[in-house]
Amino acid sequence: MSTYRAPLRDMQFVLRELVGVEEIAKLPGYEETTDVLDAILDEASTFASEVLSPLNQSGDKEGCTWNDGVVTTPKGFKEAYKSFAKAGWIGLPVPPEFGGQGLPQLMLGPTLEMWNAANIGFANGPLLNQGAIEAIEQFGSDEQKQTYIHKLVSGEWTGTMCLTEPQAGSDLAQVRTSATPDGDHYRVKGQKIFITFGEHDMAPNIIHLVLARLPGAPEGTKGISMFIVPKVLVNADGSLGARNDVKCAGIEHKMGINANPTCTLNYGESGEGAIGYLVGEANRGLEYMFVMMNAARFSVGVQGLAIADRAYQHAVEYAKERIQFRDAASRDPKPVAIIKHPDVRRMLLWCKSNIEAMRALAYVTAASLDYAHKSEDEAVRKEHKAFVELMIPVVKGWLTENSQVVASTALQVFGGMGYIEETGIAQQYRDVRITTIYEGTTGIQALDLVGRKLVRDMGASATKVLKQMGKFAKELESSENAEVKALAQPLAEAVKGLGDTAQFIGMTAMGDLHKAFANSVPFMNFFGIVAGGWQLFRGAKIAAEKLAAGDSDPFYTAKIQTATYYAHNVLSQAAWLQKQIVEGSGDVMAGTDDNFEVERRALVTA
Repeated sequence: MSTYRAPLRDMQFVLRELVGVEEIAKLPGYEETTDVLDAILDEASTFASEVLSPLNQSGDKEGCTWNDGVVTTPKGFKEAYKSFAKAGWIGLPVPPEFGGQGLPQLMLGPTLEMWNAANIGFANGPLLNQGAIEAIEQFGSDEQKQTYIHKLVSGEWTGTMCLTEPQAGSDLAQVRTSATPDGDHYRVKGQKIFITFGEHDMAPNIIHLVLARLPGAPEGTKGISMFIVPKVLVNADGSLGARNDVKCAGIEHKMGINANPTCTLNYGESGEGAIGYLVGEANRGLEYMFVMMNAARFSVGVQGLAIADRAYQHAVEYAKERIQFRDAASRDPKPVAIIKHPDVRRMLLWCKSNIEAMRALAYVTAASLDYAHKSEDEAVRKEHKAFVELMIPVVKGWLTENSQVVASTALQVFGGMGYIEETGIAQQYRDVRITTIYEGTTGIQALDLVGRKLVRDMGASATKVLKQMGKFAKELESSENAEVKALAQPLAEAVKGLGDTAQFIGMTAMGDLHKAFANSVPFMNFFGIVAGGWQLFRGAKIAAEKLAAGDSDPFYTAKIQTATYYAHNVLSQAAWLQKQIVEGSGDVMAGTDDNFEVERRALVTA
């Protein structure tokens, strides 16, 4: 299996020429961003290729082991984590007052992509630190900030999110873990499952952010509070004290990400309860947790993109090396590399065009996060916040769903060799599968998009974005580059179809919510395909302008050719998706539950 090579040229293009990192650098506190951007990308690429990538396949094969509550990570992971933490990567977007580098959220796009493409099993660990840091920074007390954030930023300690329980799944209204007041702290009892890096040997302490219910709390999601429950209690002077009553009851045996321990944690199993500390106000825990979850959902979308790109890169290398069959258009009987065959090129272009569209959409969304947080203009903050809230379910949902198809297509390039573990592509196919599931399944993302972002606000945010897309389609019409000009019509038609479909859902919701929500996932994918095309075509327009100005970089020519393929082969799905949603939504709830088993019943004769 080859070493991962980061797509630095495309990353730099999106950051500098599409997103406009120079404008981000004008925001308060981000002034040094452009000065350090290339160095950060180069250093991250080197770390990903030389430290993380070599541990990817071995970590998958070895996996994690559990023994009486103790979890051991694969060989080399502990040392890699120490190097990662020492280099300051965890604190990239964290304010300097907490020991971070204070760089824009935008920089998480390429760095997270590199970590996860190189080794998703490793990357999931430090990724969770950032969510814990943000939650404590926003909602924790001054004492909690001083006690925990610096250690999380330095990587001396790691963090988790502890939401799911056996009976609850994604339905957090059913959370039963309890927290009882006991002096200046609380006693937490209950069980949490599927906790990523809930126990490991890479750091001496783990800071669990746990959802639990106080005595007399309201039923449902309104009665959930958030607690800091350290694995090891922290003394007043910041040193580690006694072990808290938190025990790992086991780790899951999974389809993929085997190097990442996914744990069952028992709180208060041995006595009166694990010691925990309330974060913020009582009964607002779910609200606080969503801060972590939104950050995690963006990151998981980037994870999908990352593994898709790793799979595509692997497929390109194989297609160039694998000699098989003669060229159908040549009289030369000599076999050629399979990259010369039309169907293989079709598969590679499918991967490449989707990946570049996904990367552009993800990074543009990250840039809006920075404007929403840092702009001194309230109107600008409000506009970008609305854009981010609309796009987070699309980035999480569409990117991860699309990544399944890209990884599967990349595996197909290998033929039978793709199904063999030794080639490594099978691991990427297995690893990417979880991304559509954790941090909210695709269905939950789609319901968020349709229910909260489309129906609840009467489509205001979506309408604004659709108008931006339509305006850009008109801009394409004036391009002097014939290929770029030809992108205008397919984009305009897709945008109109998406708008008409959104209006259909909104009108349907007024009378039949089941029908309105029935094809939420196809609508989310529809939105992603069009939004991704919008950003990819923006890149093609910029590329055409660079070529017209005399720049002969073949990267720009490829950017236009990739966008053209996307217009004809990916964006063209818009018409079918519109037909599916408008004409097929009523079919979903038709009939009874028994319809799913009638074919297994014996024939009844008179």
